[in-house]
Amino acid sequence: MIVMPGGGYAHLATDHEGKQPAQWLNNLGIAAFVLEYRLGPKYHHPAELMDAQRAIRYVRANAGKFEIDTNRIGVWGFSAGGHLASTAGTHFDPGDPQSTDPIERGSSKPDFMILVYPVISPLGDAADWSFKQLLGDNPNPDIVRLLSNDLQVTPQTPPAFLVLSDDDNAVSPENSIRFYAALLKAHVPAEMHVYLHGGHGYGLAPLDPVLGTWPLRLADWLREMHFLN
Repeated sequence: MIVMPGGGYAHLATDHEGKQPAQWLNNLGIAAFVLEYRLGPKYHHPAELMDAQRAIRYVRANAGKFEIDTNRIGVWGFSAGGHLASTAGTHFDPGDPQSTDPIERGSSKPDFMILVYPVISPLGDAADWSFKQLLGDNPNPDIVRLLSNDLQVTPQTPPAFLVLSDDDNAVSPENSIRFYAALLKAHVPAEMHVYLHGGHGYGLAPLDPVLGTWPLRLADWLREMHFLN
């Protein structure tokens, strides 16, 4: 699993949205990689997507070294990291078989996505701000539409697990709802959990007796989808 922390494309919440999820995955016997992708305002799209695609190809190319299955490589993103993860899941390519770099010969398509209170489109204050960090202050509307990932779902989009809170005032719940609806329409397997309370940015929510149960639902989904033996 490649974990993509949030931070509005301006910084990385590498502890509660990076290190802690990676340790949780390790406890399940899953290899975890935390991606430190490039950020705005210094870097804009497509730098972030290139980092995500390179990470997927790198892990796939080194599957033997890491003793992992090349067909069970997922991306797990929080907030803006969720946008990056969903971008990787909707903007992928099969690789370049003629490349002199063996890593670039592999597919950049993740096999599944885990999206936690994700930015999908510029819906909500934090989501709109994240898009500005990703694209600059006056982005081309066509690029905004291209990176509004609910509009880019196809039957080839990988399965997804989504978690969000009804009271998220930073990234509108409509982000996840629209993405789930697009997956449903495209007949892509998906599961979504909406918690009444939680707000935004809670990571695994280890101190909340209700919200903190969501990782158990994720483990169940991974088993049901045969991504976890």
